[in-house]
Amino acid sequence: MNILIIDGMGGSIGKALIEKLKTEFDGIHITAVGTNAIATAAMLKAGADVGATGENAVVYNAAHADYILGVMGIAFANAMYGEVSPKMAEAVSLSPAHKILIPHNKCNVTVVGVANVSVQLYIDEAVDKLRFELR
Repeated sequence: MNILIIDGMGGSIGKALIEKLKTEFDGIHITAVGTNAIATAAMLKAGADVGATGENAVVYNAAHADYILGVMGIAFANAMYGEVSPKMAEAVSLSPAHKILIPHNKCNVTVVGVANVSVQLYIDEAVDKLRFELR
């Protein structure tokens, strides 16, 4: 099973996801793709098995992932202050992988009906959702 974590900016949400996933699941393979090198480095430091950076890395790995986790902005062109290119968003959207996305106001997307809670709570919920999916 290949879990793809995509993050940008400083990679803090991707880092937190990876740390939690690595403590909750044995033997999972995590590919970390950053929209920039700083995000990739943070996710590798958190324990990702492999890492890559940039548009082509998102496009390639999205096509080969079983699950994609990240903030909601990874599915929207030009999100995260322009770090998510239209090609990246398209690759995430068209991927056959099951997507578990975390709402985040800095992506300039608001999902109604979603509570305004801490990012850490959403990370916990994302991991719980993956656990449910893997049963």
